[in-house]
Amino acid sequence: MAKKRPQTKAKPQIADGEIPVVGAREPCPCGSGRRYKACHGRAAQHAATELVHRPFEGLPGECDWVALRELVPAATVELTLKDGLPEGVPSVTLATVLPMAWPALRRDDGSVLLGLQNDTASGDISRDLADTLRRALTAEPGTPVEGRRAPSDGPRLQELLDPEGPFEPVVHSGFEFWVPDPENATPDVTASLERANAAAIPTVKLTGVDAAYWCETPEKNHLRWVMPHEEERLLDALARLHAAGRSNLGDGTRLVGSFRAHGLTVPVWDLPSSVTAEDIEKPAAEFAERLAGALASDAPLTADERRARGGLTNRQVTLS
Repeated sequence: MAKKRPQTKAKPQIADGEIPVVGAREPCPCGSGRRYKACHGRAAQHAATELVHRPFEGLPGECDWVALRELVPAATVELTLKDGLPEGVPSVTLATVLPMAWPALRRDDGSVLLGLQNDTASGDISRDLADTLRRALTAEPGTPVEGRRAPSDGPRLQELLDPEGPFEPVVHSGFEFWVPDPENATPDVTASLERANAAAIPTVKLTGVDAAYWCETPEKNHLRWVMPHEEERLLDALARLHAAGRSNLGDGTRLVGSFRAHGLTVPVWDLPSSVTAEDIEKPAAEFAERLAGALASDAPLTADERRARGGLTNRQVTLS
């Protein structure tokens, strides 16, 4: 039987801000003799459960961060670190998902892939991703990074990424970017790739407007457009256009509602199955101009506009 830790053992001189995160049932690193969950883990757990409603606020391309987190099956983005790339790390790439649902992967060549759509342990996706990224930068090449709860005082992505760096998503038709050398892929990775490709919904990022993504489904196609505007003002503007019969994107298309995701509003249009991403480019650009005019109006909503707004908000859901 293991001996109990002597209660008279001297406590390590560790400041509260330096207490590492450990398992809930493990002894607290502060040396109190109590389990972590009954000691410093209480404060860490409280911090971890505080929901950050806009975790990507302040990052370049916030709307695209939201889209890649919630809407896009397969995409990558090259990330620019504020302090530059460490020696031995040729690149850092954000990916919607990684094989085996790994949070991150340090490839054989030293490059890093960071997964965006994984479940996170706290209410702050940005802090969890930053913790995973920091560990990936120092992981052994050729190894995945496991998930964990990020320390409550750890940095966020906003502290690690260059605020002036570009954020240019590349949408892929499948997940072949996982495997630079398919012939040497492990059976588990190959099987994961096949499953992911089979489930991927064809998706295209529009080029004429920001953060708008066309997707194809068996019954109809859709356009989902992540918008940066304050929610109440945006809903008023959409209601003005809807009441005037100017909210569609061409014949057979219909604004069907919106949803919230990570603090932003995402209007959704139904499109006929014959309407491609290329077909919708010009109508989307024209709608952006109409929306800008509606956003600029401060006039009270008319009765018809209030009814239109009610219909839009009744069909609104929150994803996060």
